[in-house]
Amino acid sequence: MGDITSDPASGRDFRAALGRYATGVTVVTALGPQGPVGITANSFTSVSIDPPLVLWCPARSSARFQAFAEAPFYAIHVLAADQIELCRRFARAGGDFDGLDTGTTPDGLPLLPGCLARFDCAAHAAHDGGDHAILVGRVLRAALRPGEPLLFWGGRYGDFLHHD
Repeated sequence: MGDITSDPASGRDFRAALGRYATGVTVVTALGPQGPVGITANSFTSVSIDPPLVLWCPARSSARFQAFAEAPFYAIHVLAADQIELCRRFARAGGDFDGLDTGTTPDGLPLLPGCLARFDCAAHAAHDGGDHAILVGRVLRAALRPGEPLLFWGGRYGDFLHHD
């Protein structure tokens, strides 16, 4: 089978090509004007070790966009393979913390339990990213635990199969 090429101006074809890149899944939390807010995001990556910087990219079309774009602090939670329901909850409704056993970070942000890693960030920079914004955070603290990641690939969620 040969390569399939498409016009990146076709949003559907471009999205399908992007879906060939597997990513981890995060939920980002912050304090908005109406209280705690969360959003599922797979656009997360490291930027720099010194200083410790990460970035993520919220969609401008999201009803939660302004809360995150204006937040002085946010926490990025890397989800474990068994946290698909948490992923779905914050993909749908960003203020739905009902029934979650959340704690708070030292900055007062909602802390989601059981995640593989968490990065507590201070807003460092914001850049135009077309229909998304590129938010760069300076990592104040990082926490981690062992476990398997939740992955997103080809429009589906799943976990990692070992082939040692």
